[in-house]
Order: sequence, then C-alpha cells, then structure tokens
Amino acid sequence: MEYTADEVMRFIEEEDVKFIRLAFRDAFGVQKNISVMPREVIKAFQDGATINVRGIAGFEDCPYASLYLKPDPNTMAILPWRPDSGRVLRMFCDLLTPEGKPYVSDTRAILKNAIAKAEEKGIEFRFGTENEFYLFTKDEDGRPTRQPYDEAGYMDIAPLDKCENVRREITLTIESMGLTPERSHHERGPGQNEIDFHYGKPLKAADQMTTFKMVVSTIADRYGLVADFSPMPLADKPGNGYHINIYAVNDKGEDVVKYAAAGIMEHISDMTIFLNSTDASYARLGNSTAPDRVNWASADESELMFIDTYKGKTRVELRSPDASSNPYLVYALLIYAGLSGIERKLELPEEQTESAASLPGSKKEAGKLAKASDFVKSILPEELIKAYTKA
Repeated sequence: MEYTADEVMRFIEEEDVKFIRLAFRDAFGVQKNISVMPREVIKAFQDGATINVRGIAGFEDCPYASLYLKPDPNTMAILPWRPDSGRVLRMFCDLLTPEGKPYVSDTRAILKNAIAKAEEKGIEFRFGTENEFYLFTKDEDGRPTRQPYDEAGYMDIAPLDKCENVRREITLTIESMGLTPERSHHERGPGQNEIDFHYGKPLKAADQMTTFKMVVSTIADRYGLVADFSPMPLADKPGNGYHINIYAVNDKGEDVVKYAAAGIMEHISDMTIFLNSTDASYARLGNSTAPDRVNWASADESELMFIDTYKGKTRVELRSPDASSNPYLVYALLIYAGLSGIERKLELPEEQTESAASLPGSKKEAGKLAKASDFVKSILPEELIKAYTKA
C-alpha cells in the first residue's frame, strides 16, 4: 500500500503513535535507526533528520560529517510487539547529503538506480526469497548457546519440530506489517528453519528482507531463543542460505529471465564478495547442498542456479548468497548483471558441466576479483568497494 507524508502524519495522530523509528542500513545491510517524537516527523519529511554517519560501518570515510535521513512514507509499519497505547511506527529512510542529494554509498539509492536503469531498458525484475536461520537456546544468564532448539530434520512436524510455534508467530507478525510470506517449514539442520516470500518488486523485496531479519530476531528473543542467520552456525551441519528466485520480463511481456541468468553467471565471481561477505560464507559454499561452482541444472540440489520451466514459465533460483549480505546491493548487482545478459541475448552455458569454473574459495580471493572488476567498478562507488574488500 502506498502512503503520502500527509497520510502518515494523520495516521500518527489518529492511532496514538508516540515514537517513530527512522530506519536505515549500514554498508553491509545491518539495520540501524534513530527514534523521534511525532512533532519531529514533519521536519524529517521536509529536510531530513541528521545523523553522524562516520560512526556507521562502511561509511567511516564519508566526506560529510553528517547525513540526513529522509523517510519513505510507503514503508510505514507499526511494530506489533510494542504497546497498543503509545504505539511505535517504523519507516525506512534514504540517506541524503547536506545538499539534499542521494548519498552515493547509500545502498538503497544504488538499488533505486538499478531499478531505473532496468525500466529505461523496458525490463521488469522481481525477486522472491527462501531464507534459512537457526534457533538456539540461551543459558541461565540469557547468553546465546550453540544448542539447537530441537533435533528435528527436513520438513518434520511436531513434536520433533519444536520451532513451529515460533515460525507461526513470525509469519503472522510479518504479515501484519504488510509483508507477503509464502510458506515455512523446518530445514535440514537441528533447530534450522526456512520462511519463503513471494516475488516482489526489488525495492520492496529488499525492505522486506531487512524487516524480516528484525522480526525473526525479536520473536525468537520473546521465546527465550536467539536467531542465527550466519552462513555456518554449526561446523558439522548445513549452513544458512539466502536463495533468490529471479523474475524478468520485457515490455512486451516476454520472459527474458534465462538471458538474465546467463548474465548473472558471467559476473557471479566478480560480485561474490557482496553476496557472501564474511569468512564463514566460504565455509558454507561447497558444504552440504551449497554450491561452489558456476553451473546450473534443471534437476539437482547443489548447483549455483536451479532453472526449470513449468507451464511456460521459467523459474531461476540463485543459491549462492547468504544472509550476511546486504539485500539492496545484492538486488542491484543482480539487476545490472541480468541486464547485461538480456541486452546481448546471452545464452546459458551447457548444463552442469564438470569443467565449470569454481566460485571464489575465500573472502580474500573474492575481494581481489571485485577490486579488479570493471563490472563492479561501473556500479559501486570506491568507498563501498573498499569497505567490502579491505583486509
């Protein structure tokens, strides 16, 4: 649903909203926020709310001492776990310079630029996600342990699956906040879960992922648990993936997603550091069913891409990313790489060959490829590349 600034102000007054969280993200996609009172929101809509950006991860070299948070009224959502009296509202914000221009390293702005480029080319992208996470218990002092909440396996049910009540509350909560969950189930690992989302427009899908991680962590804490999205929470168990389903059509309504998939495969190694941004990410790749080669298949579970066609519609699932990544950067890079394939009508390589190139095997290797990539440098500012590739 779309809102105007005036509608947000009216909602704040009518619904007894007392605090407004102005949310943004650091360079790595970690959500940050400041809280303001209702009287400050009009000023934020008009001029932005100032923050000291040099204390934010990845923005230490920002040329400005302060940036300004400009709320996006379309992202308005009530935090349903806060009191009904004196409610708390959250809006995602864009980062603006003192001149009122989008900050070049604001990853939400980078995604907006990618969307505009796709629209200019007559291409519509949408993304759906499959998000995995573990639930661990806490000790008597409330500190996280490495003890999974249950010992259930893939798609098990209660009583083996002790996580189902937590997943149900997460799903109902995110739905009440305007998100569109599709399905949920227990995953392969003990205490491991998956919640999936329908295809959404890129900006909404990125905002949705940011909200989702916040809700999962909050609901888990209410159950006395801790949620872990990291790539390899347990060394001898399956890692957590962030699988991305990709949809692309041209302005004639033609399915062009196979061309997009070929473009993504062509650039995947150069952009892997942004899809897999931690050392643990590379312990996951090649482990269990996680991919470690630049390949695709129509009937397998360890390839980089799963691609099949059903009733005339092509499904493309990218399986290498993990949730340590910044969804705004991930979707931006996928759009640009996809466009490069669509514009050239690039054909996919042979299916699942033994000679397929390997994905980067370490964060260091992935960083070197990104720093040397003309593709990456044509999209991202030097400040962000440096933040991701520094030793």
